[in-house]
Amino acid sequence: MSILNNKIDFVGFVSVEHANPNGDPLNGNRPRDTVEGLGEISDVCLKRKIRNRLIDLGESVFVQSDDKNIDGYKSLKERVEADSELKPLIKGKGTNSEEFAEKVCEKWLDVRAFGQVFAFKGTELSVGVRGPVSIHPAFSLEKIGIESIQITKSVNSVTADSRSSDTMGMKHRVKFGVYKIKGSINCQLAEKTGFTEADAEKIKEALATLFDNDSSAARPDGSMNVEKLFWFKHNCKNGQYSSAKVHKSVKAEKLCEEPVSADDYKFYYDESLEGLVPEVLG
Repeated sequence: MSILNNKIDFVGFVSVEHANPNGDPLNGNRPRDTVEGLGEISDVCLKRKIRNRLIDLGESVFVQSDDKNIDGYKSLKERVEADSELKPLIKGKGTNSEEFAEKVCEKWLDVRAFGQVFAFKGTELSVGVRGPVSIHPAFSLEKIGIESIQITKSVNSVTADSRSSDTMGMKHRVKFGVYKIKGSINCQLAEKTGFTEADAEKIKEALATLFDNDSSAARPDGSMNVEKLFWFKHNCKNGQYSSAKVHKSVKAEKLCEEPVSADDYKFYYDESLEGLVPEVLG
């Protein structure tokens, strides 16, 4: 399959209704927000969701979360050492950084997309792979309203727990918000990891269906949705325009004073970049 030869930029809009898109564990798992009051979804969270979708789509993924563990390995090191080709390359005199990097990129799509640091205790090899796919943190278009409700645990977790079963807790959610996702795919780095045109199509599919099979108590089915994805494929490796210009060319226009749903926005490309037209999904 051919290596990616055309720079790609993308912009997506995600709607959130009565859900917690990305809780902050240092703040009682409240939805992340900025000092200005804008909602935030971290780039780490977005990459996790892309990895989960790639797993759902049958792709080989190195960094698997506990709830998406499909091969049974309990750590990244264990996953590497279980591979007969990789194990000899991380221990002893036979270590070879370039060969190791090449093989891990061949084996796992998320490694050749996002990169990965391979440095494990008890091994001689330390390798950093820099991936071509970069994603920004997503921020809401407007200030978000965070709702907090008190919840009660109705049963004891263990027998003879001295505390009452009616333990109080808090649950937080965003009333409504639309978040803008931005990212790019770099051709020069794609050459180094072997990232292909087909890989780019898989990333696009994962982004367009980001919240399929992602429901939880914090994110009920239908509470988060990718409303529009604008996928720009340039006609050269370096890009016809800078990523900043491309990202700014995609806009969201409010159709009323106080939006309460995604239908209250118009998402569009302003056609300011001559010769560059996006594929629009959603």
